[in-house]
Amino acid sequence: MRDLRRGGTPRGNLPLELDTFVGRASELAGLARALDSARLVTVTGAGGVGKSRLAARAASRRTPRDGVWRVELAPVRDEEFVDYAVVEALGLTDHTTRLPRETLLEHVAERELLLVLDGFEHLVDACAALASDLLGRAPGLRILAVGRRPLGVAGERLVPLPPLAPEEAVELLTVRAAQRHVRYGGDGDPDEGGGELRELCRRLDGIPLAIELAAGRLCVLSPRQVLQRLDDRFRLLTGGDRTALPRHRTLRTAIGWSHELCTPAERLLWARLSVFAGPFDLEAAEYVCSGGGLSADDVLDVLSALLAQSVLTREETPAGVRYRMLDTVRAYGADWLEAMGDAVRLRRRHRDWYVGLATWCELEWFSPRQREVAARVEAELPDLRGALEYCLAEPDEAHLGQYLAGALWFHWVGCGRLSEGRRWLEQAVRLDTERTAGEQPRLKALWVLGHVAILQGDTVPALAALQECRAVAERSANPTALAYAEHRTGCLALVMDDMPRAEALLRSALHRYREIGELNSNVLMGQVELAMTRAFQGDLPDAVRLCEDVRQVCEDHGERWARGYALYVLAYAAWNDGEPARARELLADCLGGAHRFRDQLGSVLAVELLALVTLAEGDAAEAAVLQGAAGRMWPSVGLPLFGSAHYNVPHELCEAAAREQLGDERYEEYVRHGARLGRREAVSRALRRPGVPASPPVPRGPVRRAASGARTAKPAASPTRKGGETAG
Repeated sequence: MRDLRRGGTPRGNLPLELDTFVGRASELAGLARALDSARLVTVTGAGGVGKSRLAARAASRRTPRDGVWRVELAPVRDEEFVDYAVVEALGLTDHTTRLPRETLLEHVAERELLLVLDGFEHLVDACAALASDLLGRAPGLRILAVGRRPLGVAGERLVPLPPLAPEEAVELLTVRAAQRHVRYGGDGDPDEGGGELRELCRRLDGIPLAIELAAGRLCVLSPRQVLQRLDDRFRLLTGGDRTALPRHRTLRTAIGWSHELCTPAERLLWARLSVFAGPFDLEAAEYVCSGGGLSADDVLDVLSALLAQSVLTREETPAGVRYRMLDTVRAYGADWLEAMGDAVRLRRRHRDWYVGLATWCELEWFSPRQREVAARVEAELPDLRGALEYCLAEPDEAHLGQYLAGALWFHWVGCGRLSEGRRWLEQAVRLDTERTAGEQPRLKALWVLGHVAILQGDTVPALAALQECRAVAERSANPTALAYAEHRTGCLALVMDDMPRAEALLRSALHRYREIGELNSNVLMGQVELAMTRAFQGDLPDAVRLCEDVRQVCEDHGERWARGYALYVLAYAAWNDGEPARARELLADCLGGAHRFRDQLGSVLAVELLALVTLAEGDAAEAAVLQGAAGRMWPSVGLPLFGSAHYNVPHELCEAAAREQLGDERYEEYVRHGARLGRREAVSRALRRPGVPASPPVPRGPVRRAASGARTAKPAASPTRKGGETAG
């Protein structure tokens, strides 16, 4: 399958196979035929039978125009987060108050793609409703579902997956053993273990997960020893649940047998690691799982032993090396953790680790490690959600839930997760925490909620949250909360075009920040927002002075996110001064950073201004294409240009001049072309160097080049500004 679409857009997110795929030729062929004839195909089978691996293999052979996208649902515990998980897997960003289902429906409506829903069995109702809704609205969509039961949706084609055939089971066992440097010879030579290997696979019912676990034991035991011990475990463990399916009993027995072969320390760590909802790193395991018979210094050795036995898998991620436990293996460990009576203590340690991680990440966001922090939180999101769920479900933990939801403000705001952040924040501020930990965590959650709602264009809830935050902060003489409440209220006035009020509030907030010694990305954004009020009121030199100061502080501290918004204002100033090349250089830096952070607002503002710069460079057609691309991006951000007359000036200037150069019909044609670009394609197009032909070509026909005089063109509908000043 090709990995890239035209313009560098990824064609999917299927993980690369890290080891050899063994057998399953007939099953793969059958699944391919099913996908050719049905739009919803569900692979069913017992846990550990290899459903996910088969589905990934089959999906990798498909080449739909818009890619193959896998959604891992095993870590999702709440049905409300199913849609969020799909949005995340597709790499979508939506800052608005729209439900994620609306975002999904809009995205897939005219696309041709394959969506793999993996591990849905604990979320059947939500996934069935989602699949039905998406398939009904997107004729080019196909869904490959993977679970232990059908979805029960009309038109569903079932592909039950049996265990491996005997020959394939032996092949899998020998291949996996060889990867651990254990080799066997002739197929039937008892001295080489061939007959015993076949018997072992037969006793394991050909279940791949059980065979993988057995292969991990062949490093230290002979096939005969494994069989002897397996016989003991069968006699011990098969007598429990007589109502379970034989294969389910066999799988549990195989996992239990592997568990029994572990040392006491390995069993203990296995049980404790089950508290993690997603992939975890060594440091998290050492903190959460140590103590009570297992020292932190011993965790690495014990974890390595579990890795060698296939209880854990190792993977490379942008956040570094991480370890993952298969869902079936995790469930077994969780049962043991509950039986040991240690589950509550481990959940609290898990919570403590992720509250501490969020605290560190919030501090390090204002540092040269900003991108590392963004990648780290993205990787840790399943467990951060787990910590939030735990805190917000326990009355005595609610203050920590409020703290955690507020501490992650940089992720909700700066990394494209406004919708999810708002859900957590609204849930957090509804809780009464005065009796447990005072008001500070709730006040922070309130101003962060107000900030998120402003960026979503939802002004009434934003104002309500900020007014409550300010009232409580004044009553309790809390200078930090008061400064943030005033800052965000000023930001609200800014997007509502009340410049005098916005300037007064922002200046007051910045003064309060200085008094309490507060300096971080939020404070710098306050200064950028103040610069925008100055620009909108006709004082562009003062706006430049303020943003140059922000830029210098950001460079001193390695800050990239707030710096991007300062560059945006400076780019407008460069355009206004007749320096389009300088403006493009600043905007390229701004847009590249915003796109890497998944900051949709920063991205679309930069694309809008790049359209105006492109016009000044003499390419009205390309400017119209970029306006069309920005127009497609805005619905996932909120009200275009906040509905603000001030923010709208560059757009109107560009549109009026481009229409004059191209004529209405051709202008609209170029805009429609831009509106067909996806987010990654739009960013790539906007970053294209002047004079480099666009790909694909824009519509044919002679195009008159816009002169630099486009800077001075002012449509009748746009507000008139001295010198054309605006910060966008």
